Amino acid sequence: MQKQTLSLALMSEPPPCCICLDEFTSPASLPCGHRFCLGCIGEFWRIHGACQCPLCKAVFSSRPQLKTDQTLHASAPTQGATAPLKAGEVPCDFCPAKHRAVKSCLECMASYCATHLEPHYQDEDLGRHLLINVAKNLEDSVCRLHGKQLNRFCRSDRTCICAMCVQTEHRGHHTISINKEATKKKVKTKKSSINLQQAIQERLSKAEEMKLSADLTEEAWAQNKELLAQLEEEVSELQQRHGELEQLTQTEDNLHFLQRLQHTTST
Repeated sequence: MQKQTLSLALMSEPPPCCICLDEFTSPASLPCGHRFCLGCIGEFWRIHGACQCPLCKAVFSSRPQLKTDQTLHASAPTQGATAPLKAGEVPCDFCPAKHRAVKSCLECMASYCATHLEPHYQDEDLGRHLLINVAKNLEDSVCRLHGKQLNRFCRSDRTCICAMCVQTEHRGHHTISINKEATKKKVKTKKSSINLQQAIQERLSKAEEMKLSADLTEEAWAQNKELLAQLEEEVSELQQRHGELEQLTQTEDNLHFLQRLQHTTST
């Protein structure tokens, strides 16, 4: 009897979106009849570069017009929409209440929350726009010469460039993808952070030994005080540098990681 009640309860629950495995948010039906969250199917098509149903694999020659089914739209706002912005989060450019942005558009040069991003998944023209992870300063994500996304790194000139730069100003240079360069630099940055931590510990230990020294002449003690002051200054500088590198390694966006790394090493 208990199993039967449980089965009935499960049957009464609305089926989740098979992409996010959660309740439907702005459900959209495809021509094949399958239904997904509007944002989920929009992102699925954007990432895979083809309009195909994830379930039955039906391929659509042109982008279907996706309209949300308001009867199944979640009545309660999502946590991300109602929660106050945390430090470092980017607000939606179109929300009066400044909800958290989930994507930035390099064509519109704006950041959008899940609700205001919907037209980019519904409209065929907007669907061609390039969406990226949320960028705090969108101008820093675009090549100032060609207006294209910065997605390559020129090792010859140690700068972030776009695909057009590779064919023009940086033709023949040693270039690599932003992600590959960032992965290598993050490993080196982490090693540098560990080395700094070791250097800090060595100086702290040396300072502690000097403080515990006994039977020193007045002249020797004066020299010790001068060396201690020097060690404390070095420790302070190393700790500041270590803190900068630790904060840098937590930068999720690879492009902004490289841009911040270049700024840090140049100062």
